[in-house]
Order: sequence, then structure tokens, then C-alpha cells
Amino acid sequence: MLQTELHQLLKKLCLSGIQATLAQRNKEAIEHKLAYSDYLTLLLQDEVLRRENTKFKQRIRQAGFKGEKTLEHFNFEFNPKINQALIKDLATCRFIEEKAPVLIVGPCGTGKSHLAQALGHCAVRAGFDVLCTTQSLLEQTFSAAEATGTVHKVQRKMTQVPLLIIDDFGLKPLTANQEDKLHEVIAARYESRATLVTSNLDFNEWLDAFPNKLLGAATLDRLQHNAYKLVLEGKSYRAAHSAKG
Repeated sequence: MLQTELHQLLKKLCLSGIQATLAQRNKEAIEHKLAYSDYLTLLLQDEVLRRENTKFKQRIRQAGFKGEKTLEHFNFEFNPKINQALIKDLATCRFIEEKAPVLIVGPCGTGKSHLAQALGHCAVRAGFDVLCTTQSLLEQTFSAAEATGTVHKVQRKMTQVPLLIIDDFGLKPLTANQEDKLHEVIAARYESRATLVTSNLDFNEWLDAFPNKLLGAATLDRLQHNAYKLVLEGKSYRAAHSAKG
């Protein structure tokens, strides 16, 4: 009866982490003659671990990552010129605390998207919320929000998330609506949130993506100020593996 009541209380208090390991911890406590405080500590550790795992899974799901692209899965040997020291520094997520931009450029297939999402994974592990999108998806998101009257909600999400990742900037020229929304997001995040952008374009070509050069200059000025810049060089990983196939 007491065990049944205990499980009901744990369920009522939403302590499923303790509930899941209670039998195992009871057995360990008896076998090792644990003090009550040690036994309670183990139970609480189980609950904290369960909650941290739940939050981690939620952050991963909400981030919108495509696949399991992590630093552990990145092939640094394929293009040995990659600045590994900078990448390792970025992996500490210090740039998020600094609220600094990270800009990654390079030819197709050199690992820009992989590194961007890998750094996003590092951020999630460090407890930060992340949102990963693309230039075109950003436009689609705002267009859908305009149709449903939720623009303010979407804009708040885009501007408040600790790390926003925008992949494939400049892959296509920006439309007038795209450059307006992009400027609003970047301006709102300037020196208040971290933004990571990847592009196939060299930095001196970024302005070409904007129809309105004045607005583009204002956007890029904010985005590039105090930014960490990573230039990827070398062969295309995808092309090399396609050739092998």
C-alpha cells in the first residue's frame, strides 16, 4: 500500500525520474547501507537528469536541425586548411554569451551547413535555445505568419532566441520583402543576441544579394560588426563522395 501511495505521490508531483529508478535505488540503498541523505541525493539526481534530457530533446526538436550534424561527425581531415582552433573556440559557445555574430563562407560542399548545425548542437548542449532556418525558409515563415496574423509572434521568436542560424544566405537574390524582414531581424538582434550566417558568397559579395543597397549596407554593418569570420576552402565533400559512388 505504501509503495502504491508513493508512486501516486511521485506521479502527482511530476517526479517521473524518481519513479522510474525507485526500485533500483531502493535495492542499492539496502545493499550498500546508504544513509538517508545519500539515498535521497541519488533519487534527486535521477530526477534532475530526466528533466535535463527532456529539455535537451525539446531544444533539439525546436531548433529545426536537419539530421545529426555534430562536430563529432565532421571530417576535419578532408579539408585540412579549416581553422580548427576557431571552431573549437566557437564550440564553447562563448560567442553566444558575447552576443556576437558568426559568419561562415566558402564554396558548396565544404561543410558550412554542417558546422553551423554542429555549433547549434553545442549551444543546445550548453542549455541555449536555438533556431535553425535558411534565407528562403525565413521568407516562407513570415509569409505564412502574415496569412495567419501571427507576424508579431514569429518576429518575437526570431529576435529573442539566443542563437539564430540562417543558412544559405545569398543563394538567391533577396526579394524586397525578404530584405525588409531580414533587416528587421538582424537589427533587433544586434548586440543583444547571437546570429550565425552561412553563405557561398565571399564577404565582399554579400551586398550584391540586396536589391536595396542602402538597406543592405545597414543590415550588413550590424551583422559584420564584431563578428567571428570563418572562411572554408578546399574541395567539395559531397562532390568527392559522389565521384566515388
